[in-house]
Amino acid sequence: MKKLKFKNGDQLDAIGLGTWKSEKGEVTQAVKTALNNGYKHIDCAAVYDNEAEVGEAFEEVFGEGEIKREDIWITSKLWNNAHKKEDVIPALKKTLKDLKLDYLDLYLIHWPVAFKPEVGFPEKAEDYLSLEEAPLIETWNEMLKAKEQGLVKHIGVSNFSIPKLKELMKDTDHAPEMNQVELHPYLQQNELLEFCSKNGINVTAYSPLGSGDRPDQMKAENEPSLLEIPTITKIAKKHGATPGQILIKWSEQRGTAVIPKSTNEGRIKENLASAGYQLDEEDMKAIADLDKHFRFVTGKFFETEGNSYDNIYDD
Repeated sequence: MKKLKFKNGDQLDAIGLGTWKSEKGEVTQAVKTALNNGYKHIDCAAVYDNEAEVGEAFEEVFGEGEIKREDIWITSKLWNNAHKKEDVIPALKKTLKDLKLDYLDLYLIHWPVAFKPEVGFPEKAEDYLSLEEAPLIETWNEMLKAKEQGLVKHIGVSNFSIPKLKELMKDTDHAPEMNQVELHPYLQQNELLEFCSKNGINVTAYSPLGSGDRPDQMKAENEPSLLEIPTITKIAKKHGATPGQILIKWSEQRGTAVIPKSTNEGRIKENLASAGYQLDEEDMKAIADLDKHFRFVTGKFFETEGNSYDNIYDD
């Protein structure tokens, strides 16, 4: 399996387990299954509302002694209602308590959007904080403090476009070490990948299989299925793989990390086994031709009356 490298020499296994949408009653076992079957990369977030259950898995597995905490890469994310500088580290400490950890390997600003501290999810324009009220650079500087305090080893962002990365980077000498974004054959984001590569920013692909199990209100009518793309199914048949494995391998082979979510034991093992395949030049060219700039996670869920986030991605 490919590994992503960081400036201090740390390395991240490209294929990890995502936990977005994993139910509380299932996620503990899913994480235990993943860790006990060779995963070394688990992706979490406060807003997934299941970190306490993920923490139960960490406590149990690490407590058994065979798998050491220091050998597992654990990521979490700062939710939008904790962007004010006085709220960043308390939010991180809450995540650490829930996950039953002393530190995170990676902590990300989940979105370049800020809510008022008491708002879980916005219903009206007044629920937001402006960039003047919660400047991203102030949030970022608190992330840096968390790193200095040893609470996190690496810091980064999620859902940041090139303009937003540039805006943040012009005010700091410490560029994000990771940008986690939606990536799959229908949304290949080549310009963003090139920008991140040139600036030493690693990239993680989320929704690599299309997030078909996300809430209905986040879905468009008649949206496509990545698992049924004829090019993907043809390549899968050629390699004796599943379409899902080809989609995961494509992300890994491009040099990004990739975090497919599953709570099914067989699928969890199958996803990790994607690393064992190798796509040839013909495969990669065929997949490159699939790009439609189609997003499954559009950002429209941030829209409220009088406050449009229709183009949060600046594209």
